[in-house]
Amino acid sequence: MLHRPAQLVTSVITVAAVAAGSLAATSPARGASKSSQCAQVHVLAARGSTEPPGLGAIQSLVDLIKNHSDQTVSSNAIDYPALLFPYRWSSASGTAAVKQQVTDQVEKCPRQKIVLVGYSQGAHIIGDALGGGGGGNLGPETPPLDASIGDHVTAVIQMGDPRYTTGKPYNVGTAQRDGVFPRLPHQSLSAYADKTRSYCDNNDQYCASGYSLQVHLSYLDRYSTDALGFVLRKIGG
Repeated sequence: MLHRPAQLVTSVITVAAVAAGSLAATSPARGASKSSQCAQVHVLAARGSTEPPGLGAIQSLVDLIKNHSDQTVSSNAIDYPALLFPYRWSSASGTAAVKQQVTDQVEKCPRQKIVLVGYSQGAHIIGDALGGGGGGNLGPETPPLDASIGDHVTAVIQMGDPRYTTGKPYNVGTAQRDGVFPRLPHQSLSAYADKTRSYCDNNDQYCASGYSLQVHLSYLDRYSTDALGFVLRKIGG
């Protein structure tokens, strides 16, 4: 298990190339008034390891949400290191960033629907923010986001999560094995089960402890339409 996080460097370099030039700034959806303080929906996106600061490859899903929703939609990137070395420090920093940015957004716009999307390490930190993080090789355990803040999260999309755990009702895909850092039993995402889709396919090198880098890199090709439909249903169009 210990050697696999280092291998994430190879996988996410390719993803990073796809996402080069992504910006972290908040952006309103089509039709949103520039004077509006709060869009109806806000998407927080977490990029994968080694991707440059910004939304990352998952921006393509964010753009689909903006272009297909009937509501006003804004977005921000999770501001975290996204490093492979040291991975546990990066993921812990990312988990803290998700919790802080969600909390800040709720305080700023308490009636807003929040959508969380993440790829690879980005999916990892979203899950750790919601269900509790760390443990074992990932370092000290951290508590989950307070439920009073988490209640504002309306939809969650995880793609290629290294903490993927089989047998969960929110799982989508063909994976039959846990990821390289399977979620601990007491770090459950059950409170968010009806709001979450976690995509992982068989033989993925990281979310399914397999051997295929290509499987890990291609979730947006296979599941963007499904993820979009899920988010739109959850936010109400």
